[in-house]
Amino acid sequence: MAGGGEMKRELRQKIKITENDVKLQVKQYLSLKGWFHFHLMAGMGAYKGSPDRIVIKDGRVLFLEIKKPVGWKHSDHQKQFMKDIKEHNGEYYVVKSLEDLIKIIG
Repeated sequence: MAGGGEMKRELRQKIKITENDVKLQVKQYLSLKGWFHFHLMAGMGAYKGSPDRIVIKDGRVLFLEIKKPVGWKHSDHQKQFMKDIKEHNGEYYVVKSLEDLIKIIG
């Protein structure tokens, strides 16, 4: 059975989960759990560093930056936005998988 772990590792290396995959899973799970949520569009007029999604339920407001599971990094604007939210006792999270989201909201 020594090869079992090796086979799982090889399979994980072959399956590439993209940021869009994670975004879709997050969107579907939030809807399933009854959260009001919306995507923030980047571009002209947008607040620099804004997170991908704002979610609200029962008075709780979360700012979610969604990233692919590996090989991601925050821009300087995203780092500043996260700092600003946390300085005001806001909830800002980086979500790299559905499991991350489940840990945050249950």
